[in-house]
Amino acid sequence: MSDSPPFTVKPVYWQAAQPMLREIRSAVFIMEQGVPQELEWDGLDEHAYHVVALAADDTPIGTGRLLQDGQIGRLAVLKAWRGRGVGKALLDMLLVIANKMGNEEVKLHAQVRVLDFYLKRGFVAQGREFMEAGIPHVTMTRTTIDQTSWPAAFVFRPLARLT
Repeated sequence: MSDSPPFTVKPVYWQAAQPMLREIRSAVFIMEQGVPQELEWDGLDEHAYHVVALAADDTPIGTGRLLQDGQIGRLAVLKAWRGRGVGKALLDMLLVIANKMGNEEVKLHAQVRVLDFYLKRGFVAQGREFMEAGIPHVTMTRTTIDQTSWPAAFVFRPLARLT
């Protein structure tokens, strides 16, 4: 049995990773949840920080983004990979990036059906439930103070050695 994790998470640039990020978000938000394309593709991706989860064979299985104002969003995991820690690893990576970018607090719009996922990760609900893209949401916040080191799903690769 191999010691390698079943998936890894890494930061990516929108320009380079756009096709795979769009594929995941289209499958989860547009096809599965019925979010209209014009709401999903809001024009904010180019200036956001993005992360991707890759299966051991490098198949993209999840993604998320962090806007420069500290808002986490577009956290999506393909159905076959849910319940296996992918969402948590993506969220952990986004929290570390937020912390390293100077955001002491982050916010997000959580779908009500996955509220427990965020509550278990230290998020606190703020305000009342509201509708976004036809789906009930709640605004949630949390600090990033405890997110100063890269999560276990992040794979470090040694720098090339000069000869």
